[in-house]
Amino acid sequence: MMKNNMKKYIAIFCLMSGLTSCTDLLTETPESYYDSTNYFVSVPNANMAVAAVYNTLGGMGHYGQAEMAIPTSDDMYYVSGTNTDNLRRDISHYMVSTNNQWIESTWNAKYQGLDRTNFALDGIRSMKEYATGNETLKKFEGELCFLRAFIALQLVRNWGDVPYKTTYTASVSDAYSPRVDRELIYDQIMLDLEIARTQLPWADANTSPERATQGAARALTMRALLQRAGYSLKADAKLSRPSEDKRKEYFNAILTEWEAFKKNGFHNFYSGGYEQAWKNYCQNVDEPVETLWEIAFYTPDGKAPGAGMWGTYIGPSTDQASIYGRANSFFVVLPTWASFYDENDIRRDVNICQYKIDNKSQKVYNIKPYDPKKPATSPDTPSNKFYYPGKWRREWIGVGMSKDPNNTDVDYVVLRYPDVVLMVAEAMNELDRTDEAVELLNMVRKRAGVTELKKDFSNYAVIYKAPKVIDLDFIDDSTPAGKFRTALYWERGFELCYEGTRKYDLIRWGILKESLENMYTYMKSTENFPDGDPKKYKYALNAFPAGKGDRFVTGKHELFPIPLMEIQRNKALGSLNNPGY
Repeated sequence: MMKNNMKKYIAIFCLMSGLTSCTDLLTETPESYYDSTNYFVSVPNANMAVAAVYNTLGGMGHYGQAEMAIPTSDDMYYVSGTNTDNLRRDISHYMVSTNNQWIESTWNAKYQGLDRTNFALDGIRSMKEYATGNETLKKFEGELCFLRAFIALQLVRNWGDVPYKTTYTASVSDAYSPRVDRELIYDQIMLDLEIARTQLPWADANTSPERATQGAARALTMRALLQRAGYSLKADAKLSRPSEDKRKEYFNAILTEWEAFKKNGFHNFYSGGYEQAWKNYCQNVDEPVETLWEIAFYTPDGKAPGAGMWGTYIGPSTDQASIYGRANSFFVVLPTWASFYDENDIRRDVNICQYKIDNKSQKVYNIKPYDPKKPATSPDTPSNKFYYPGKWRREWIGVGMSKDPNNTDVDYVVLRYPDVVLMVAEAMNELDRTDEAVELLNMVRKRAGVTELKKDFSNYAVIYKAPKVIDLDFIDDSTPAGKFRTALYWERGFELCYEGTRKYDLIRWGILKESLENMYTYMKSTENFPDGDPKKYKYALNAFPAGKGDRFVTGKHELFPIPLMEIQRNKALGSLNNPGY
């Protein structure tokens, strides 16, 4: 089933220009096209107001482009090139300044989305149909609460304590507000998601994952709870996490959400397999069983606004002259990860590519999968010097799927069922239910086609210790719970790589710096490279300065700086930025 739900509304919305009263919540004087008294007069108008919020997520300054760099660099991939650009490279290599253009763009986009959400909620709640219990309007309210929670979580994960409110910015005097303690923001996230869980329907076979459902709301609840239970950087420049009692409260709440998933029974792993699931994303085929929510992109001509760059910036490179369209391949995989996968793991050759598109023949070359048993000099060994994320590929998108060679309508998947399973497994383990956690972990490994982890951990070392992978000295694995944490470190990487979760996992576990440096140290020993080619290590080492030890600063780089323009204009911030900036 091809996607036609949210994309239709995005196309219409792009023609209308916008519904919100401000283009930049914190920097521009609001100038309304509409206000709640003259716009919210019909259910179709309310629907367009909801579409306006979704639309903010799909802009080039947000998830269409700039947001791609926000989760980098983790211990799996980075942005190629070492020179400063005040954009993606600086973000990836922990050289970001307070005037980074992509940081500023994502900040503005999130606040624009937040304000549109508040505007739409105020308008819908004022409608007479809402007061009489109109089910469609209640669903819209649930979607908006979900979107506000999603945006708020992104703000907290990236900037910590931030300006935050649940009222619409109706005047310049309302535009500037002080920081709000993140725990209060988390409280509001939970309240919003409670409404979303109550008022949104579960997905079914005819549901488009481009609009939020109850499953998406419950999965986002899990994500927020795990983030809240973990480490985060506070204003005193220290990493800290809640008390053990609070953490257990959050973990138990995750299990409550899991019971709802099991009772409903619709969501599961996609029956067509891991590779076909990603081909579906690239080809805009709806698959609502595994996919809980994705951000939609669409324009009639492929131009911004509304277009995305999934498959352009991420994936094996092509030239604009290619029949598939241009792909710059800015994002590059650390080459060691190809060897960490089990040789039978079907995820490896989906997640990691080592080939390009030949622009003259219009054919894929060097497409043969990586074989650790063949030396670099073998004619069957790919010669390309880089490894690329493979989940978004031009050849999977196909000829004619992109109306513009530089952009695509390929959606960005935010929440998948395997993430839900692994989040529940993590909560189980932290509640001393490790046997059950292993069962859940094995659901993911079974779909991947690899040996399951035994509950007594008798095969743990074979799977999760050197020489198969890198030993993680910063995780105590002297207990079954510790061994499971190590297993989770690897499995969340194998399953969810390049989907925007890894960096936040490492932060909430309190091991981001250690993970970066551990991977870099391992790569310095060229005999550890999968095919033994030291030239490839040279490229990787030069382009991955984040792991050198002198770049990443604990107590600073767990958060981004609040953009300088915001510090200068919002006097309520007291000229104080995040620690270290």
